Amino acid sequence: MAKLAFLGLGVMGGPMAGHLQKAGHEVTVYNRTTEKSRLWVEANGGAMKETPREAAQGADFVISCVGNDDDLRSVCLGDDGAFSGMKEGAIFVDHTTVSAAVTRELYEAADAQQISFVDAPISGGQAGAENGQLSIMCGGDEGAFDRALPIMEVYSKICRRLGDSGAGQMTKMCNQIAIAGLVQGLSEALHFAQKAGLDGRDVVEVISQGAAGSWQMSNRYETMLDDKFDHGFAVDWMRKDLGICLDTADEIEASLPVTALVDQFYKDVQKLGGGRWDTSSLIKRLNAMG
Repeated sequence: MAKLAFLGLGVMGGPMAGHLQKAGHEVTVYNRTTEKSRLWVEANGGAMKETPREAAQGADFVISCVGNDDDLRSVCLGDDGAFSGMKEGAIFVDHTTVSAAVTRELYEAADAQQISFVDAPISGGQAGAENGQLSIMCGGDEGAFDRALPIMEVYSKICRRLGDSGAGQMTKMCNQIAIAGLVQGLSEALHFAQKAGLDGRDVVEVISQGAAGSWQMSNRYETMLDDKFDHGFAVDWMRKDLGICLDTADEIEASLPVTALVDQFYKDVQKLGGGRWDTSSLIKRLNAMG
């Protein structure tokens, strides 16, 4: 069993930290909102600290799941950042979806302090975090990944190293690019079915068993037909992620025409007041158009 620090107790981080505590690890948590840390400890045990540095002191592994590039820098760097409290040889594992650039920046900062940094963005949504069934895509040194793997396996169904620092984040971009097109396609299919006077559930029962089947179809079609979008990954977060994808595409000269278009469709959803709706709300945009 390891001594761990977990930074960020949102809808993903909270359950992930809980799995580690239940597995018998010694978990100390930090969250920007202290009350959330208190409630987590009350429910799970473990300990809480007021700063990332205090939480990281003496830990074998420090794990983060925060919001964006700036949030990640803030929990890593500075006098109160985790890096300043980590012991030599410790490993920082980041599950946030951020740019590959900030990942490489923090990898280098960690290496200068003789600690390791593994970028390990996740996919699977809130349900995946709660059920310990996340897909984790990693970048970083092979030795650091091998040491961290048993920790990440506690809350994952697959965890794989894709390459050097930044490779995990690049793979997560592939994930978001694929999802954007899938959700738009599913939205159009269900919208078309409704306009054609078909029963959407009957349609999905048939087509989901063929080449059109997907995770998005199986897990989201019913709530899409019921006009319910209060679960899953929020539109605001998806636009943050797609912005990273599009910026990176410009840097590496990749062409993402469909992703760019769907990003604008999500912007339309935000204008409808749907920033906190889940990503399947693309169908709501179509329905609003008549």
